[in-house]
Amino acid sequence: MRKSKIEWTESTWNPATGCTKISAGCANCYAFRMAKRLKAMGVNKYADGFNLAIHPEVLPEPATWKKPRTVFVNSMSDLFHEKMPVEFIKQVFQVMNENPRHTFQVLTKRAEQLAELSDQLTWSKNIWMGVTVENADYKSRIKSLKYTGAFVKFLSIEPLIGPMGKLDIKGIDWVIVGGESGPDSRPILEEWVLQIKEQCESQNVPFFFKQWGGKNKKKSGRILQGKIYSEMPVI
Repeated sequence: MRKSKIEWTESTWNPATGCTKISAGCANCYAFRMAKRLKAMGVNKYADGFNLAIHPEVLPEPATWKKPRTVFVNSMSDLFHEKMPVEFIKQVFQVMNENPRHTFQVLTKRAEQLAELSDQLTWSKNIWMGVTVENADYKSRIKSLKYTGAFVKFLSIEPLIGPMGKLDIKGIDWVIVGGESGPDSRPILEEWVLQIKEQCESQNVPFFFKQWGGKNKKKSGRILQGKIYSEMPVI
């Protein structure tokens, strides 16, 4: 477990690491850059770089955390990667099921794989399931998320790299929006963000604006029209 600087969580837990790029939002993947750095530093988990690897030795960790916390699961991978062993996914879910004092946030771009496996998983109320939707081309992931048995369903519209258009977010509990950050970050327009915010407001979905991003995300901040939006799911 590591404390996290991600605004919408408290810590990260990585029972798996590594991934492969599958869509436009992956182009400047922060986890890919981080894995290269950690490999160069000699961190054992990243000895094979960003190739997919499972780490069953960390599965017992959540049981040792006495204080309840909000945990982003697999910030350095995708739990529903097509090469992830299904039995290992089930083991991760069992750990989350057995530690109800913690809130586990799982995020994937492999929404079809998520929907396919959903009935094989136990969806305890402490598991928040999300999909990444970076532009209008990937809105089908929202439909797949709705198919799952998760009690809390959320969207991570980050990096937002194009207008989303109309969103059907009925049954969605939370929407996070953020611009891309890093040396090759793509631009984000305020009008794209406002269009999403207005739809969240009209459909009573909590809205969280994470960042404008850019080469210096700290400098660009997260103020939208004079306000910070940090709404969370109502559970």
